[in-house]
Amino acid sequence: MMRLFDFVDRLVEGRSRALASHTSRRSALARIGKLFLSGAVALPVLPFDRTSQAHAEGQPQTDAAAGKKKEATGTDCDYWRYCSVDGFLCSCCGGSATSCPPGTTASKVSWVGTCHNPKDGLDYLVSYTDCCGRTSCGRCFCNNNQGDRPGYRMGVHNDVNWCMANDSSVYHCTVSFIVGVAEK
Repeated sequence: MMRLFDFVDRLVEGRSRALASHTSRRSALARIGKLFLSGAVALPVLPFDRTSQAHAEGQPQTDAAAGKKKEATGTDCDYWRYCSVDGFLCSCCGGSATSCPPGTTASKVSWVGTCHNPKDGLDYLVSYTDCCGRTSCGRCFCNNNQGDRPGYRMGVHNDVNWCMANDSSVYHCTVSFIVGVAEK
């Protein structure tokens, strides 16, 4: 058994020395650099996760004087049509719930959620579209994950930079469009 280990040891040592005598450190570093560079080229087209920007959820807004729950508006994360939104609300960033702010363009792809409107008792299909072309708004961040699915179901996954299909993949804020009433 010892002879086998000696043989393997001599074989590995001989191959390593032969490789070292024919390959310089500079060429090895160049090959490793090319490998990293080719991986870095693919990086901008990959979606990225914005969940690190999340804040504490589930805190109902209350009217301190009356002790009653306030009705959510288009700038509140609790607003019913934002049940699956993940990002900054355009209504706080110079746009509205349905229009991108000036200087931004709507993403060519989006995700869809089903949200329940408590006023009329109906469920609506809501399309969430990122507005692209300017740096992140930084105001009114919402991370509501109702109906969110894992990343392999891209059309119903909200933790993706949907600006990746546009000329500028820089994310600014998110708008929501009511597409229709969900059938039961």
